[in-house]
Amino acid sequence: MTAERATAEPPAGGLALVVTSPRVAPGLLTLAAWQLIEEADQVLGASPDEPLVHAVVEAGLSVTIPESYAEGSPALARHLVERAGTGPVVWLGSADGDPGLSDAIASEVSRLESPPLVELVVGSWDVPGSRLLDLVAVMDRLRSPGGCPWDAEQTHESLLPYLAEESQEYAEAVTSGDRRHMAEELGDVLLQVVFHARVAEEHPEMPFDIDDVAGGLIEKLVRRHPHVFADVEAHTAEEVAANWQRIKAEEKAARAGLSSE
Repeated sequence: MTAERATAEPPAGGLALVVTSPRVAPGLLTLAAWQLIEEADQVLGASPDEPLVHAVVEAGLSVTIPESYAEGSPALARHLVERAGTGPVVWLGSADGDPGLSDAIASEVSRLESPPLVELVVGSWDVPGSRLLDLVAVMDRLRSPGGCPWDAEQTHESLLPYLAEESQEYAEAVTSGDRRHMAEELGDVLLQVVFHARVAEEHPEMPFDIDDVAGGLIEKLVRRHPHVFADVEAHTAEEVAANWQRIKAEEKAARAGLSSE
């Protein structure tokens, strides 16, 4: 199998496996991937419920669901390779990555004297920060019914010692200069942020979630960097710090005014 290029033209009598990131909307494919799908003789997928299959069908294209999918990877690989011998075939990768399918296809083509060309086509790539979405999902699983009993019992108050402890351990890692240790300890600090945000979702009267936290931070960063996002001039670090403190004081005064009304 080759993964060097994403061709816009299906190879004659070949098989193209289109794989995508589960963290990106399924219809957001590269132009090459869409051209490949549109021009293929046969487009196959695991299920109408698969996000990528659904997106392709919504685009007005036909997708065939092979019965061999339910029989396991070896049967599906044999079916795909046989079809690829009669014309260009595209397989729309499943959200779970189709465990075992690549190996099964490699095994299938290795026994043929004239195997079809098999290409792995990347339809979409992870965007920067995409693993944060996975972290939020994992934290939600741990906190939800059927998850971790210890995590489910925690409160903002019970988590405070861990926030202080992990922050101190990260400071020690920075002092040590151990980059791997720094990354690990910073992950522990990030866990506390995500954990507190997940607990906050359950407040009966004033809930907030991780998007509220991130949104508020974005607004603050933009507001306190007018030299970047507005027309204020600040050419030195000292001027930036002075602006930051001034804006921070204005925000504090505004909050005090609102609370006194």
